[in-house]
Amino acid sequence: MENVTPPTLPVLDMSEFLAAPRSAAGLEFVLRLRDACHGVGFCYLVGHGVPRELDVALMARAREFFSLPEPERRALAIANSPHFRGYTLLGDERTKGVSDWREQIDVGPEEPALTIKPGDPPWLRLRGPNQWPAQLPKFKPAALKWMAEMDRVGLGVLRALALGLGLPLEHFDSVVLPRGDPHAKIIRYPAQPPYADTGQGVGMHHDSGLVSFVLQDDIGGLQVQRDGGVIEATPLPGSYVMNLGEMLQAATSGYLRATPHRVNSPPPNKERISIAYFFHPRLDSVFEPITLPPELAAAAPGGQNADPNDPVFATFGDNYLKIRLRSHRDVAEAHYRDLL
Repeated sequence: MENVTPPTLPVLDMSEFLAAPRSAAGLEFVLRLRDACHGVGFCYLVGHGVPRELDVALMARAREFFSLPEPERRALAIANSPHFRGYTLLGDERTKGVSDWREQIDVGPEEPALTIKPGDPPWLRLRGPNQWPAQLPKFKPAALKWMAEMDRVGLGVLRALALGLGLPLEHFDSVVLPRGDPHAKIIRYPAQPPYADTGQGVGMHHDSGLVSFVLQDDIGGLQVQRDGGVIEATPLPGSYVMNLGEMLQAATSGYLRATPHRVNSPPPNKERISIAYFFHPRLDSVFEPITLPPELAAAAPGGQNADPNDPVFATFGDNYLKIRLRSHRDVAEAHYRDLL
């Protein structure tokens, strides 16, 4: 049995940083954020400036979507989309080969599909339109408005991390401005049937991009790997749980951590709704190693994953497509047979 300790994630208020990044209070946030991302790799982020009503509205739209009859949800099947946008049926996504007990709808920037030419990188196929539930006209505007706010928060976090690493404030701007390639998952975790309860809402994994944010409801389940055990990321109203992806881990030789985490299924007669926002860089972004100040470099253990079969590629699109193909075999079979 793993050791599960009480919640110990730091709570970081970024309001002073957003108002005046180089003020004394702003720089205090910078150092606390850097320490959290070097240590446990997770924190609760408050003072982010996202209106609470946007969180509430998107949560309400999520519950409406998952209340639709199953055939109406299935009509938006992710296998329809080479861009990995749409609905995933309960149990159809996998982590390390084991089914995750969740259903979800994936969305990203709303844009037309590109015309792919011979020789183009295959990750260009990831860009394109979303699938939206026509029965719920409020769903699309609620999602896109919330995502735009999260882009602003993500940029603020990247700028704070840049200062914390001894870099110019705008060091990471070029990989997310004027656009990145973010991705949102709107997720429902139901309780598992007692005769087949694996406990796995989503299995232990680390994220692939830059910065991730999770909006939780009041049902717990998110757990963070720490010191040989796990700690609970207990829901904290008004916060986003924030963690880093492996692109920042690789670029900082492991000084910043992409910490493994998982979600356990809720108890009987409960369900958990969460919205995960992955603030990704542009797909063509290439991450070169960052020269760290000597005192930080001395605490950098190396940025590659221990698993030689799961390398971190320098170009984000290669990295991200690898993960998506592994997680959604139905999309891979339908749209990427040339890569299998």
